[in-house]
Amino acid sequence: MTMKLYSWDVSPYAARVRMQIYAKGLTDIATEQTTFYLTQKVYEERPLSRIPSLEVDGDAIPESAVIAEYLEEVYPEPSLLGSTPRENAHIRALARIGDVYLINTAFTLASLTGALAAQTPVPTGIESIVALLSGQLASSILTLDRMIGRGGFACLGRLTLADCALVPALAYVQYMLLNRRLADPIAANANVAAYQDAIQRQEPAARVLAEFDRGRKERREQIETGELEKIRAANQAARVAAERTPIA
Repeated sequence: MTMKLYSWDVSPYAARVRMQIYAKGLTDIATEQTTFYLTQKVYEERPLSRIPSLEVDGDAIPESAVIAEYLEEVYPEPSLLGSTPRENAHIRALARIGDVYLINTAFTLASLTGALAAQTPVPTGIESIVALLSGQLASSILTLDRMIGRGGFACLGRLTLADCALVPALAYVQYMLLNRRLADPIAANANVAAYQDAIQRQEPAARVLAEFDRGRKERREQIETGELEKIRAANQAARVAAERTPIA
Protein backbone atom coordinates (compact mmCIF):
# COMPACT_ATOMS: atom_id res chain seq x y z
CA MET A 1 0.00 0.00 0.00
CA THR A 2 1.39 3.39 -1.07
CA MET A 3 0.33 6.60 0.67
CA LYS A 4 1.06 10.26 -0.01
CA LEU A 5 -0.25 13.24 1.95
CA TYR A 6 -0.84 16.45 -0.02
CA SER A 7 -0.32 19.26 2.44
CA TRP A 8 0.41 22.93 3.14
CA ASP A 9 2.70 23.94 5.98
CA VAL A 10 0.36 26.79 6.90
CA SER A 11 -2.86 24.73 6.80
CA PRO A 12 -4.05 23.83 10.33
CA TYR A 13 -6.07 20.95 8.88
CA ALA A 14 -3.03 19.48 7.16
CA ALA A 15 -0.97 20.08 10.30
CA ARG A 16 -3.48 18.01 12.25
CA VAL A 17 -2.78 15.00 10.04
CA ARG A 18 0.98 15.54 10.01
CA MET A 19 1.06 15.71 13.82
CA GLN A 20 -0.83 12.43 13.96
CA ILE A 21 1.70 10.88 11.57
CA TYR A 22 4.60 12.14 13.71
CA ALA A 23 2.99 11.03 16.97
CA LYS A 24 2.46 7.51 15.59
CA GLY A 25 5.98 7.37 14.20
CA LEU A 26 4.80 6.58 10.67
CA THR A 27 7.60 6.71 8.12
CA ASP A 28 5.93 5.17 5.07
CA ILE A 29 3.67 8.14 4.20
CA ALA A 30 5.24 10.60 1.77
CA THR A 31 4.30 14.29 2.05
CA GLU A 32 4.07 16.70 -0.87
CA GLN A 33 3.59 20.46 -0.55
CA THR A 34 1.01 21.89 -2.93
CA THR A 35 0.65 25.50 -4.05
CA PHE A 36 -1.62 27.74 -1.99
CA TYR A 37 -4.02 28.15 -4.90
CA LEU A 38 -4.79 24.66 -6.17
CA THR A 39 -4.01 23.88 -9.80
CA GLN A 40 -6.57 22.87 -12.39
CA LYS A 41 -5.12 19.36 -12.32
CA VAL A 42 -6.00 19.05 -8.63
CA TYR A 43 -9.58 20.20 -9.27
CA GLU A 44 -9.92 17.63 -12.05
CA GLU A 45 -8.47 14.73 -10.07
CA ARG A 46 -10.06 15.52 -6.69
CA PRO A 47 -13.68 16.71 -6.97
CA LEU A 48 -13.79 17.89 -3.33
CA SER A 49 -10.56 19.87 -3.93
CA ARG A 50 -9.44 20.12 -0.32
CA ILE A 51 -6.12 20.11 1.50
CA PRO A 52 -5.12 17.85 3.13
CA SER A 53 -5.73 14.95 0.81
CA LEU A 54 -4.37 11.47 1.46
CA GLU A 55 -3.67 9.46 -1.67
CA VAL A 56 -3.86 5.72 -1.07
CA ASP A 57 -2.87 3.57 -4.04
CA GLY A 58 -4.07 6.31 -6.39
CA ASP A 59 -7.36 7.04 -4.62
CA ALA A 60 -7.79 10.30 -2.71
CA ILE A 61 -9.24 10.54 0.82
CA PRO A 62 -10.29 14.13 1.68
CA GLU A 63 -11.00 15.94 4.96
CA SER A 64 -8.59 15.91 7.90
CA ALA A 65 -11.02 14.28 10.36
CA VAL A 66 -11.76 11.48 7.88
CA ILE A 67 -8.05 10.97 7.21
CA ALA A 68 -7.36 10.90 10.96
CA GLU A 69 -9.92 8.15 11.53
CA TYR A 70 -8.60 6.20 8.55
CA LEU A 71 -5.04 6.31 9.85
CA GLU A 72 -6.15 5.16 13.30
CA GLU A 73 -7.86 2.16 11.72
CA VAL A 74 -4.90 1.28 9.49
CA TYR A 75 -2.27 1.97 12.18
CA PRO A 76 -3.98 1.26 15.52
CA GLU A 77 -0.74 1.37 17.53
CA PRO A 78 0.27 3.54 19.20
CA SER A 79 -3.32 4.60 19.71
CA LEU A 80 -4.27 8.27 19.76
CA LEU A 81 -7.78 7.37 20.91
CA GLY A 82 -9.06 6.45 24.36
CA SER A 83 -9.80 3.05 25.85
CA THR A 84 -13.56 3.57 26.22
CA PRO A 85 -16.35 5.05 24.08
CA ARG A 86 -16.70 7.88 26.60
CA GLU A 87 -13.03 8.78 26.35
CA ASN A 88 -13.25 8.72 22.57
CA ALA A 89 -16.29 11.00 22.66
CA HIS A 90 -14.34 13.52 24.78
CA ILE A 91 -11.38 13.40 22.38
CA ARG A 92 -13.67 14.02 19.41
CA ALA A 93 -15.48 16.86 21.18
CA LEU A 94 -12.19 18.66 21.87
CA ALA A 95 -11.03 18.07 18.29
CA ARG A 96 -14.32 19.45 17.00
CA ILE A 97 -13.84 22.64 19.00
CA GLY A 98 -10.55 23.05 17.19
CA ASP A 99 -11.98 22.31 13.74
CA VAL A 100 -15.35 24.03 13.83
CA TYR A 101 -15.32 26.70 16.51
CA LEU A 102 -11.72 27.85 16.17
CA ILE A 103 -10.34 27.18 12.69
CA ASN A 104 -13.55 27.76 10.73
CA THR A 105 -14.26 31.03 12.53
CA ALA A 106 -10.65 32.20 12.17
CA PHE A 107 -10.68 31.31 8.48
CA THR A 108 -13.85 33.34 7.94
CA LEU A 109 -12.23 36.26 9.72
CA ALA A 110 -9.12 35.88 7.55
CA SER A 111 -11.21 35.78 4.37
CA LEU A 112 -13.00 39.00 5.31
CA THR A 113 -9.82 40.87 6.20
CA GLY A 114 -7.38 39.49 3.64
CA ALA A 115 -5.17 38.10 6.40
CA LEU A 116 -4.01 35.26 4.17
CA ALA A 117 -3.38 37.15 0.97
CA ALA A 118 -2.90 40.87 1.68
CA GLN A 119 0.18 42.70 2.88
CA THR A 120 -1.86 44.58 5.49
CA PRO A 121 -5.31 43.91 6.98
CA VAL A 122 -8.03 45.01 4.59
CA PRO A 123 -10.75 47.36 5.88
CA THR A 124 -13.90 45.31 5.48
CA GLY A 125 -16.54 48.01 5.81
CA ILE A 126 -18.30 45.59 8.13
CA GLU A 127 -16.23 45.92 11.27
CA SER A 128 -19.21 44.78 13.30
CA ILE A 129 -18.88 41.34 11.65
CA VAL A 130 -15.17 41.29 12.42
CA ALA A 131 -15.97 42.11 16.05
CA LEU A 132 -18.62 39.39 16.11
CA LEU A 133 -16.22 36.75 14.79
CA SER A 134 -13.40 37.74 17.13
CA GLY A 135 -15.92 37.62 19.97
CA GLN A 136 -16.96 34.13 18.93
CA LEU A 137 -13.32 33.05 18.98
CA ALA A 138 -12.91 34.47 22.47
CA SER A 139 -16.04 32.63 23.62
CA SER A 140 -14.83 29.36 22.10
CA ILE A 141 -11.44 29.71 23.82
CA LEU A 142 -13.27 30.27 27.11
CA THR A 143 -15.28 27.08 26.54
CA LEU A 144 -12.10 25.19 25.75
CA ASP A 145 -10.53 26.56 28.94
CA ARG A 146 -13.23 24.74 30.92
CA MET A 147 -12.73 21.45 29.07
CA ILE A 148 -8.98 21.24 28.44
CA GLY A 149 -6.84 18.84 30.46
CA ARG A 150 -4.63 20.12 33.24
CA GLY A 151 -1.65 17.78 32.78
CA GLY A 152 -0.02 19.26 29.71
CA PHE A 153 -2.23 17.35 27.27
CA ALA A 154 -5.74 17.98 25.96
CA CYS A 155 -7.01 14.91 27.85
CA LEU A 156 -6.06 11.48 29.23
CA GLY A 157 -2.57 12.64 30.22
CA ARG A 158 -1.05 11.67 26.85
CA LEU A 159 -1.10 12.61 23.18
CA THR A 160 -4.43 12.00 21.47
CA LEU A 161 -6.21 13.12 18.33
CA ALA A 162 -7.49 16.06 20.38
CA ASP A 163 -3.96 17.41 20.67
CA CYS A 164 -3.39 16.87 16.94
CA ALA A 165 -6.40 19.10 16.23
CA LEU A 166 -5.90 21.73 18.94
CA VAL A 167 -2.19 22.46 18.53
CA PRO A 168 -2.50 23.83 14.97
CA ALA A 169 -5.92 25.34 15.67
CA LEU A 170 -4.63 27.51 18.51
CA ALA A 171 -1.57 28.57 16.50
CA TYR A 172 -3.80 29.48 13.55
CA VAL A 173 -6.17 31.53 15.70
CA GLN A 174 -3.28 33.48 17.22
CA TYR A 175 -1.78 34.16 13.81
CA MET A 176 -5.05 35.41 12.36
CA LEU A 177 -5.93 37.62 15.32
CA LEU A 178 -2.48 39.15 15.63
CA ASN A 179 -2.35 39.68 11.86
CA ARG A 180 -5.62 41.57 12.17
CA ARG A 181 -4.19 43.42 15.20
CA LEU A 182 -6.89 42.00 17.46
CA ALA A 183 -6.43 40.80 21.03
CA ASP A 184 -5.25 37.23 21.59
CA PRO A 185 -7.82 35.54 23.89
CA ILE A 186 -5.51 32.65 24.81
CA ALA A 187 -3.49 34.71 27.29
CA ALA A 188 -6.70 35.52 29.20
CA ASN A 189 -7.54 31.84 29.72
CA ALA A 190 -5.07 30.27 32.10
CA ASN A 191 -5.80 26.62 31.37
CA VAL A 192 -5.53 26.99 27.60
CA ALA A 193 -2.40 29.13 27.96
CA ALA A 194 -0.78 26.54 30.23
CA TYR A 195 -1.75 23.76 27.83
CA GLN A 196 -0.33 25.59 24.84
CA ASP A 197 2.93 26.24 26.65
CA ALA A 198 3.29 22.61 27.79
CA ILE A 199 2.21 20.80 24.61
CA GLN A 200 4.83 22.63 22.54
CA ARG A 201 7.47 20.60 24.36
CA GLN A 202 6.14 17.43 22.80
CA GLU A 203 8.21 16.64 19.68
CA PRO A 204 5.25 16.07 17.29
CA ALA A 205 3.70 19.39 18.35
CA ALA A 206 6.99 21.28 18.15
CA ARG A 207 7.55 19.89 14.66
CA VAL A 208 4.20 20.98 13.20
CA LEU A 209 4.50 24.41 14.85
CA ALA A 210 7.93 24.87 13.26
CA GLU A 211 6.43 23.88 9.90
CA PHE A 212 3.55 26.31 10.42
CA ASP A 213 6.02 29.12 11.15
CA ARG A 214 7.98 28.19 8.02
CA GLY A 215 4.81 28.24 5.94
CA ARG A 216 3.70 31.56 7.44
CA LYS A 217 7.02 33.20 6.56
CA GLU A 218 6.94 31.74 3.06
CA ARG A 219 3.38 33.02 2.58
CA ARG A 220 4.38 36.49 3.73
CA GLU A 221 7.26 36.52 1.27
CA GLN A 222 4.98 35.42 -1.57
CA ILE A 223 2.54 38.20 -0.69
CA GLU A 224 5.23 40.87 -0.53
CA THR A 225 6.82 39.87 -3.85
CA GLY A 226 3.50 39.49 -5.66
CA GLU A 227 4.19 35.82 -6.37
CA LEU A 228 1.02 34.69 -4.61
CA GLU A 229 -1.17 36.87 -6.79
CA LYS A 230 0.55 35.57 -9.92
CA ILE A 231 -0.12 31.98 -8.86
CA ARG A 232 -3.75 32.80 -8.11
CA ALA A 233 -4.27 34.53 -11.46
CA ALA A 234 -2.64 31.73 -13.45
CA ASN A 235 -4.67 29.03 -11.74
CA GLN A 236 -7.89 31.01 -12.10
CA ALA A 237 -7.24 31.48 -15.82
CA ALA A 238 -6.64 27.74 -16.20
CA ARG A 239 -9.93 26.97 -14.44
CA VAL A 240 -11.88 29.40 -16.64
CA ALA A 241 -10.31 27.90 -19.77
CA ALA A 242 -11.17 24.39 -18.60
CA GLU A 243 -14.79 25.37 -17.96
CA ARG A 244 -15.06 26.76 -21.49
CA THR A 245 -13.59 23.64 -23.08
CA PRO A 246 -16.42 21.39 -24.36
CA ILE A 247 -16.53 17.87 -23.00
CA ALA A 248 -15.93 15.33 -25.77
